[in-house]
Amino acid sequence: MQHRTVFEVMTHNVVTVAPQTPFKQIARLFAEHDVSAVPVVDHDRRVLGVVSEADLLRATAELPDLEGRGTGVRLLSQEQGLPDAETAAQLMTAPAITAQPSWNLVETARTMHREGVKRLPVVDETGQLVGIISRSDLLRPFLRSDTAIRCEIEHEVLADTLRLAPDTIRVVVDDGVVTLTGRVDERADARVIERLCRSVDGVVALHESIEYAYDNLALDVEQPR
Repeated sequence: MQHRTVFEVMTHNVVTVAPQTPFKQIARLFAEHDVSAVPVVDHDRRVLGVVSEADLLRATAELPDLEGRGTGVRLLSQEQGLPDAETAAQLMTAPAITAQPSWNLVETARTMHREGVKRLPVVDETGQLVGIISRSDLLRPFLRSDTAIRCEIEHEVLADTLRLAPDTIRVVVDDGVVTLTGRVDERADARVIERLCRSVDGVVALHESIEYAYDNLALDVEQPR
């Protein structure tokens, strides 16, 4: 079974800025490249931080209105002074939370959720930037066709990995929802089949109705089903 990694779905050509890049140039890059954040890198392409649209907006949060009145917005302690920020180094959120090219997509999604970020710069073993992955990139596997999902389950999971006969389990895939029917010897086998099929890229949900000859998960009990 092959599972997609960060390297396979990330954006490889990354728009970056240097620490000294000015505010207006960053805003211009956002518009020109249709991005909402850029990594800040040094001359060796090592990631120093990330500047996002939110960082630029925070930088203007306490600017006075046309009549010279303050906005009344209170910034968090770590945000104090941002209205005077002029460069990427002053605007960026640092240190940057990064991903590795070899990470699987589940691991990456959990990191984004835990850290509350929308994208992660991807760095190699030396810390150099090699790409960037966003939430939308994580959804790409769900664009796989039902046929591709069914073929992977039938050939790579059931036949190659579990060595089951072709007629043991019937697989139906409809809009990414997998339905499994059939019969195996042990209840534990049905559990393994379900777990491996759920892990296939592009599977939205899984329903199984796999019968078993006896329940080897129950203590000293054999319960035909």
